Amino acid sequence: MSRVLFTSIGAALLATMLGMPAQAQQRPQIETTKVDGTDNVYIFRNGNHQSMFVVTKDGVIATDPIAYGRPNGGQQYVDEIKKVTDKPIKYLIYSHHHYDHIAGGKAFKDAGATIIAHKKVTEHLAPLKDPNTVLPDQTIDGKKTIKLGGTSVELLYLGPNHSDSNLVIRLPKEKIVFIVDTIPVGSFPGRGMIDFFPLETEAFITKVLALDWDRLIPGHPGQPNGRLGTKDDAKNVLALYQDASAEMRKMGQGGKCWDEAEKEFKLPKYESMPGYANGLPMVARRYCALWGRGT
Repeated sequence: MSRVLFTSIGAALLATMLGMPAQAQQRPQIETTKVDGTDNVYIFRNGNHQSMFVVTKDGVIATDPIAYGRPNGGQQYVDEIKKVTDKPIKYLIYSHHHYDHIAGGKAFKDAGATIIAHKKVTEHLAPLKDPNTVLPDQTIDGKKTIKLGGTSVELLYLGPNHSDSNLVIRLPKEKIVFIVDTIPVGSFPGRGMIDFFPLETEAFITKVLALDWDRLIPGHPGQPNGRLGTKDDAKNVLALYQDASAEMRKMGQGGKCWDEAEKEFKLPKYESMPGYANGLPMVARRYCALWGRGT
């Protein structure tokens, strides 16, 4: 009897696995892939976070040493780069100041990289004195172009959005942008709304759309199947934010914020998106703060 039961359970599990997409069955915790159509652009993924790095003949330009909650994450990223090239890591760029994307900077600093970020990153991180998060060596406010080994990487600050320190990192030749959190690809925004600038973000995405690019590498894998984003994705996210703002504006200006408005707030047009159920309360609260308190 027990053998029959065990066999039945095993068969059920096997059937379940066979019904899963191959990527879901086999996807490892850490993965490095070259971006299709490029010679030297790579995506490093650790769980549900990802970064971009570029290999040139004179060295490597990397972004976001994702290691929050992963004590060895920064070193694992460095090790993955070394599997691709023996060139030195010259630069590390922080996309913004949130720990979940930049807590592994020490491994890159130890490897000799110069760390660059928006000036607000230092302002946010310095008082916290987090031992796992290295302060930038250089800061910018506006635009900076890094030229290394025949490759140009643009760092652009286009105003507050997901935070007040987010940079757009653009590869002009490849027409690729790396943008973290502000423009989720194929999924509903959520916890990242906690220090989100609602109206400024609309202006930010409009500026991003005006840039010359074809593909967007997000800081979290795009849905479905880890895909990259397009300008249509950016337009869709902008529309989502505008719809959320308009819906909550009516309730906020009607005096319903907080509890009543948060209970009534719905965006049925987007309810099929991954993350909708968990993210909706965060979106409601942030827009309720805007239209209910003016913050």
